[in-house]
Amino acid sequence: MSSTTFSSKDVQRIAGLAKIPVGKVEEKELTSGFNTTIRAVDELFAVEVKGVEPTHQVTGLENVFREDEPDPMRTFTQEQALSNAPKTYNGYFVVDQVIPQEE
Repeated sequence: MSSTTFSSKDVQRIAGLAKIPVGKVEEKELTSGFNTTIRAVDELFAVEVKGVEPTHQVTGLENVFREDEPDPMRTFTQEQALSNAPKTYNGYFVVDQVIPQEE
């Protein structure tokens, strides 16, 4: 088994990378949760799987896709789709420009 464990410092580093503020109570909970997860993964790695064939799927179903055909009874015309739009131009919706702000 692995001896990897997470410390409060590790949690703070991960939170910093994710830009998520983490308080002291959350830090303790996350540290405990990460360590519980690592222990569970370590148990999985300890299972002997030599000679076990990989299972790719278990249902026995193959290619259960249908053809992608539009249903005219459930489809709007372009005019119907644009009928309630506040602004349109040449058959398209017009929306305000969205530009992310640099931080």
